[in-house]
Amino acid sequence: MAIPLLSFILLVFLSIATVHSKSTIEPCSVSDTCPAMVGYTLYADLKVSELATLFSADPVSLLAANSLDFSLSDIDHRILPSGLFLKVPVVCSCSDGIRRSVSTTYRARPSDTLGFVAGSVFAGLVSADQIREANSLSGGGGDGLEAGQSLVIPLPCTCFNSSDNGLPAVYLSYVVAAGDTVAGIAARYSTTVTDIMAVNAMGAPVVKAGDIISVPLPACASNYPNSASDHGLIVANGSYAISASHCVQCSCGPGDLNLYCTPALLAVSCSSMQCKNSNLMVGNVTFQSTSGGCNVTSCSYGGFINGSIVATLSTSLQPQCPGQHQFPPLLPPPSSVIRESFLSPAPAPAESGGSLTTPKSSVPGTIALPGSSPANGPSGSISGACSLVTFLPGYFILTVLWLFYFSW
Repeated sequence: MAIPLLSFILLVFLSIATVHSKSTIEPCSVSDTCPAMVGYTLYADLKVSELATLFSADPVSLLAANSLDFSLSDIDHRILPSGLFLKVPVVCSCSDGIRRSVSTTYRARPSDTLGFVAGSVFAGLVSADQIREANSLSGGGGDGLEAGQSLVIPLPCTCFNSSDNGLPAVYLSYVVAAGDTVAGIAARYSTTVTDIMAVNAMGAPVVKAGDIISVPLPACASNYPNSASDHGLIVANGSYAISASHCVQCSCGPGDLNLYCTPALLAVSCSSMQCKNSNLMVGNVTFQSTSGGCNVTSCSYGGFINGSIVATLSTSLQPQCPGQHQFPPLLPPPSSVIRESFLSPAPAPAESGGSLTTPKSSVPGTIALPGSSPANGPSGSISGACSLVTFLPGYFILTVLWLFYFSW
């Protein structure tokens, strides 16, 4: 009886240890980059500045991407609670033939291990083996790290031409949490099960905890010239992006997918944002109703070129005069997380946004007008799903079964 029981124990352990987590990988062959996002759950209470340092990100851009008020005083020192889910902007590049972000570095602390850094500090976005390979670490040294040791953290990301079915999109690399379903993830991020399956080359709409999938987020795209430092700017629906050295803020939604830019709500020194031959500022519009429609004159942001803000004046005849522009609501950084649902991502922005202070104009009857229409990007490609070996903590279960065997 002992031999069959021992065989059963070993089979249970092997079935646990050989479970793999899947990660969507996009092959690439050119050295271009794109804006992307990774979904991250804080492993501890962190200051905004600490979180930004962890991902080599700009603190203001990090908050803007999550529609958290970035104009508050001492924002760098605000503490974000453990368990909070955020979308972290990253630059997605082509490295060794696949898309990933390699701009993040981490300095090891005393008692850090590769497993802890991968699974806790970076919340499963990367594996210990991937960190070891990216830093040419030998496996013979075990999992331990030296205090102060600098590590490149290869984060998952995808570009797919920044488009989804011919429409602008930003791709979020999302670590599947316990209880997640493809249908639930699709509903949360305003996409479809079919779309997520196509992007991630799924044969069936099935995911498990630890999988990393790419989720296309509807977005607003810019059409700034190649000479602009913010060429290719794209903003996920319901969020903001900061540009022009913190002088301009651009938002997307909630009413439409037209990129809309205004002077940022930050106290910084900026170049002129006034359109030539006009007293309108970036984001301002005047209109006059006529028998033939509505004459609309707008001052739009046209990119940041050689340290100067480009402001473009345009006039058009529209069927009717535009109404007040709706902004995605800006919320204060949270101080706590509801523990029952902290593993779930933040919900998609509401369809009806809150109001936000808009730039004032000296011209009576001025309002805000969307600055540019989304560009129809090329259709996205289909990723190949690659298995990444991630052993689950089966050692505890093995120990329990082993004790049970000897007490038989």
